[in-house]
Amino acid sequence: MTDQMPAQNLEALSAELLEKARGAHSGRAAKGVFAGTYLRQALLTLREGAELAEHDSPPEATLHVVKGQVRMVTADESWELSAGELIAIPPQKHSVEALTDAAFLLTIRTEVDKG
Repeated sequence: MTDQMPAQNLEALSAELLEKARGAHSGRAAKGVFAGTYLRQALLTLREGAELAEHDSPPEATLHVVKGQVRMVTADESWELSAGELIAIPPQKHSVEALTDAAFLLTIRTEVDKG
């Protein structure tokens, strides 16, 4: 028998984290949901109008909207995403703003030690 992680209900976790985000001064809450050898995943929530200010992009990552709507903005482009949509995060600085109360799954490829 192999060791398996239990299944996680992202909708239920989104509702729980959004409740925390609504009460937080920053308007956000997050929880790591998976950490493996090559991938990390976190569920992030933002109340409407809250933002993740401009920050560097990880080497390779995706953003999958679980609930609500967000806008991701770089210096040159912006994308409005709704529940169910997935996008590769561009390799430049970007910000994310909640157009409505929102939850999204961030998946990041971890660096592989080549040493």
